[in-house]
Amino acid sequence: MAIPDFQSIMLPLLNFARDQQDHSLREAIEALAETFGLSEEERKELLPSGLQTAFDNRVSWARTYLKKAGLFETPKRGSFRITPRGLEVLKQKPVKIDIAFLEQFPEFIDFQSRRKGGQATGKETPEESLEAAYQKVRHDLAAELLQTIKSGSPTFFERLVVDVLVKMGYGGTRQDAGKAVGRSGDDGIDGIIKEDRLGLDIIYIQAKRWENVVGRPEVQKFAGALQGHRAKKGIFITTSSFSKDAEDYVSRIDSKIVLIDGAMLAHLMIDHNVGVSPVAAYEIKKIDSDYFTEA
Repeated sequence: MAIPDFQSIMLPLLNFARDQQDHSLREAIEALAETFGLSEEERKELLPSGLQTAFDNRVSWARTYLKKAGLFETPKRGSFRITPRGLEVLKQKPVKIDIAFLEQFPEFIDFQSRRKGGQATGKETPEESLEAAYQKVRHDLAAELLQTIKSGSPTFFERLVVDVLVKMGYGGTRQDAGKAVGRSGDDGIDGIIKEDRLGLDIIYIQAKRWENVVGRPEVQKFAGALQGHRAKKGIFITTSSFSKDAEDYVSRIDSKIVLIDGAMLAHLMIDHNVGVSPVAAYEIKKIDSDYFTEA
């Protein structure tokens, strides 16, 4: 099953706390994971940022919303407990508890009115909404980058490839890498670059500014060129994409060939600030519980 959204978690969470005992968020997360029958894989699924699991985030926000509506209270740091109002709600045997249900409570209305951007009516938590917006901006930027790359010259594309690889830690100095790419002239190989700054190994490069899908024959030709140099490592970069047959081929050969298509190249440029510049940065902060612990 899919991971439930945070509104779907509210009623089960309230039911979990009906014993009127103090509970930690971790207890609730573990119990609700069992209630929803989540697999280990689903429990480990991360938000796009990779900083928190999606289910933990949703349970946390379900607890926050119930607390803002006066259904939960915080008797001590790191714990929560159901309130008389919460017990009264359970006596009503609601079919579900969502944002619309909580709007009957003045405290929740006040909480919503104080939140920037208006009321939340969707199924995403605030972090998920923010990360979804970020991913859209990133996707649009990657598409614009790729279109710009395709309109450039082959020489510019070679330089761009070098810049990305150097920013990723390959090639030693920028000057060394620039001399290496395009120097070989061998059939199927566009250049060579150091694997690390010490030059302990060499990686061969094939870079194609193409519109058409790169198929197995082209990749196989590159693999053959590697064998001719007794090389084991190569990077094949294209502005287009690779066929499924080409991907299957590199997974079955002894040589280690990494395929980087246009979309991946654009995202690597974003990650390593090649051809892009920061416009704004936002920090997401949370309460530091340790700070408020009294000796």
